[in-house]
Amino acid sequence: MRTTSLTSTFALITVAALGLTACGSGGGSDADDAAPAAAKNATIPTKDVVSAVTKDPAAAKLLPAEVRKNGSLKIAVSVGGSPPNSTYLPDGKTVVGQDIDFANAVGKVLGIKLNQEVAGFEAILPALDSGKYDLGTGNFGVTDERRKTIDFVTYINDGQGFAVRGDSDLKKVTDLKQLCGLNVATGAGTTFEATLEENKGICKEAGKKAYDVKTYSESSAVWSSLQQGRSDVVMSTINGLRYAVSQQEGLRFLNEFHRLDVGFAFKKGTPLAPAFQAAVNKLIANGTYAKILKKWGTTPSAVDTSRISPPEIKD
Repeated sequence: MRTTSLTSTFALITVAALGLTACGSGGGSDADDAAPAAAKNATIPTKDVVSAVTKDPAAAKLLPAEVRKNGSLKIAVSVGGSPPNSTYLPDGKTVVGQDIDFANAVGKVLGIKLNQEVAGFEAILPALDSGKYDLGTGNFGVTDERRKTIDFVTYINDGQGFAVRGDSDLKKVTDLKQLCGLNVATGAGTTFEATLEENKGICKEAGKKAYDVKTYSESSAVWSSLQQGRSDVVMSTINGLRYAVSQQEGLRFLNEFHRLDVGFAFKKGTPLAPAFQAAVNKLIANGTYAKILKKWGTTPSAVDTSRISPPEIKD
């Protein structure tokens, strides 16, 4: 598709924010200045599927006594401007999204208030270790590397995928050697970047020109590089890419490449994990879980049960 056509849909393209993306290896896309504007152009579901959730005494009892007494925890929220993950409403202040609904629903099950603070994706995980936040959400993918320093309580399954312009010759990426000689755009600090950098040598081994990894801290810059021809393909989250291509012409979702579990992130050794796991499983059992996924169009990302820091999915 011509650049002029892509430019006309750029405001919608930016809704596919990379960061939250399940997938950061230590970071991802932060909320950027374009996020509120992008949200205004995106179709954001507003159905209330959380307020009817009630406290579950059994799950709440698993919380540390001090937390039950205080009645609140501090949660860091990464906002990348992209449904189905966290984004801003047109007021530019109110944060909504799949991650927000899950956090609010879990808080209700546990009978506590989760006080939200917006934070940069790349800053959240280090801040958990320092005690600045009790937990974080931002479509954090569970990787073996992360499990060394972070505990997770899973609630969905997402992962890595690819998208291109409509005129691209790429049809499906099943092997990173198919990217040799191309410019690949992705979010800085994400597992996408890590995956691409770790496998760069495969092109040389195949006697081909290496692909060039172009990383950006803002989602709008990623998509701008694609529309202007500085990049040939974008690697990002499956759910985010599917949403992006459903919102405008000129882009194609290629395929899923690698699935990852996604979960709430905690400091390693946290005593909070059992309670949050029980809360997520309660939401699955009472039907709220399915309602949240249906609201955000992510039913294929459903999990049967919540797990605490499971091994990274390798297939």
